[in-house]
Amino acid sequence: MKTLIECVNEARAAKKAVGHFNVSTLDGIWAVADAARDLKLPVIIGVSEGERDYVGVRAAALVVKSIREDRGQEIYLNADHTYSFERVKEAIDAGYDAVIYDGAALSYEENIATAKKCVDYAKSHRSLSGAPIVVESELGFIGQSSKILDAIPAGAAVTEAQMTSPEDALRFVRDTGVDLLAPAVGNIHGVVRGGDPALNTKRVKDIYDAVGIPLVLHGASGNTADDIRKCIEGGVAIVHVNTELRIAYRSGLVRSLSENADEVAPYKFLKPAKLAMQKVVGEKLRIMNGA
Repeated sequence: MKTLIECVNEARAAKKAVGHFNVSTLDGIWAVADAARDLKLPVIIGVSEGERDYVGVRAAALVVKSIREDRGQEIYLNADHTYSFERVKEAIDAGYDAVIYDGAALSYEENIATAKKCVDYAKSHRSLSGAPIVVESELGFIGQSSKILDAIPAGAAVTEAQMTSPEDALRFVRDTGVDLLAPAVGNIHGVVRGGDPALNTKRVKDIYDAVGIPLVLHGASGNTADDIRKCIEGGVAIVHVNTELRIAYRSGLVRSLSENADEVAPYKFLKPAKLAMQKVVGEKLRIMNGA
């Protein structure tokens, strides 16, 4: 079985990306796993702090581990958007394959200091699969809400002057030793009514040329397939999708409940929601892999 970093490096070499999909429930995990299995592609399950609190920090790790072992599937678990060293440590201790320390809202110096502390701790541990734990960090603020937005979040880096610069990115990577970097390149968390802003695909390439490590595109819900593909060509090797999955799941559930008003078995009325989510995962994976 390949390690996560091996899958990421292979994707980068092929100018493709590993899909990262957030979940909040067990059927969400199965939606992502089944879509990736159908396409024979590696995939990352993401659980943010709030999602981990709901699913269970260790429970999520054990479920993903069981799927990986039972199916021989390249499926990995990431502790998405973690805002403190203590919560990063919690995920590492639970055996996650990857963690993201998100100090983008802090000062540059505070972000570097805590990110390095996370890297140092991860180096002395292994995931449940026995592989080194991958550490990612964010540089540049892109908002924090995976929902439908009426406007771009205040302070989000959507102008060239606000975006992550290649110089800051290089210094950050050198000073922290992170394996992956998530820069602000016009991307935002959530989906903006009326359409998300265009991504600065040239900035992506400039940052990748400077740092030389795989980049991660957060907040890809609402972005065009063309923008996502250009970011992958420029250096992105992991693409995050969350809000579109939540919308699909909710819409599928509302439709299921309205069409089956007398059904009381959760595994029956939840299935259409799971399948709606699975369909979106499949569509996004095709985009990320050149289809």
